[in-house]
Amino acid sequence: MKKRVGVVLSGCGVRDGSEIHEAVLTLLAIDRNGAEAVCMAPDIEAPEVNHLTMQETGAKRNVLVESARIARGAIRDIKDMHASDLDAVIFPGGFGAAKNLCDFAVKGAEATVNTEVARLMREMAGAGKPIGAICIAPALVAAALGRECAPEVTIGTEAGTAAAINQTGSRHVECRVRECVVDRKNKIVSTPAYMLAKCISETADGIEKTVKAVLDLI
Repeated sequence: MKKRVGVVLSGCGVRDGSEIHEAVLTLLAIDRNGAEAVCMAPDIEAPEVNHLTMQETGAKRNVLVESARIARGAIRDIKDMHASDLDAVIFPGGFGAAKNLCDFAVKGAEATVNTEVARLMREMAGAGKPIGAICIAPALVAAALGRECAPEVTIGTEAGTAAAINQTGSRHVECRVRECVVDRKNKIVSTPAYMLAKCISETADGIEKTVKAVLDLI
């Protein structure tokens, strides 16, 4: 039976949702490594960004509906998903991870996490099931689990974000773009992706290693 890996999306587009390259590369790596991706997102509204101007439009978009674009419609509401349904879970990056799944983009170390996202993450951690986090998503993991299990995560080398992660009770570890950090104690794997990447191949290498490490921890 294939291992089932939850992929938690936060919309569609780097400025107001999931970073599309990172999300697609995650889905590709899961498939190429013989596992099954199970896409999910919260059913909430979030501010829309025009990706040509990179400015907020004043309109709202539904995170679950927008995430369905990436998942080709095969997506679940995260409130219906539990650790018992999955072998692992991975969070692609994009501003949506820091604005829609939590409010780290605004509150930093004092961030709060969407109730259902936090529930699933804590269920996974409590069951000893691996969690992967890409780009800015390690800050989401830190916000949810920092004070409970002090995970080791990376967003690469950006000092301000790293300091905020450390203030959550987590420990930031510097990492090169094509690599990943594996916290074996807590079964958490993270990679910088577009926090550092200058091209898609750099992002792809880090995500491929992250997915393999997550699957190896199952």
